[in-house]
Amino acid sequence: MMSIQERLKELNIELEPVGEPKFSYVPVNQVGNLLYTSGHDCRKNGELILKGKLGAELTIEQGQEAARRCIVNILSSLQAHLGSLDRVKKVVKMLGFIQSAPGFKDQPYVLNGASDLLIEVFGEKGKHTRSAIGTSELPFDTPVEVEIIVEIELSR
Repeated sequence: MMSIQERLKELNIELEPVGEPKFSYVPVNQVGNLLYTSGHDCRKNGELILKGKLGAELTIEQGQEAARRCIVNILSSLQAHLGSLDRVKKVVKMLGFIQSAPGFKDQPYVLNGASDLLIEVFGEKGKHTRSAIGTSELPFDTPVEVEIIVEIELSR
């Protein structure tokens, strides 16, 4: 069976080193065998890959790209916390916030970018429950912010 690291390489996904948060939170909080992530945005090399509102400045496809990048950043945080993403037993829940222009109602399509990537990476273990929430503003004008809950194997 292929390791998650091998799977990421196959998908041409490189995880970035995780720095210290600039604000008062932790990127990952562990409670027993569950990991709760903070909201992650679509930064690459410290810069947002996209800015703006879905349905105004950005298309659904651009929103999906931003959502995928949020997951890459979450995977980086999980890897830093766990040492190996192979310890992920199940992606349990996703919560996605989509910065939306008035009248934009396609948030679930945008969040599919994040959901689809989790399934590409983890297979059946990547299938999860989720909520896609439209909001008028997000920090730093990021179009998408995503957080997840993951069940892990405690010993490996």
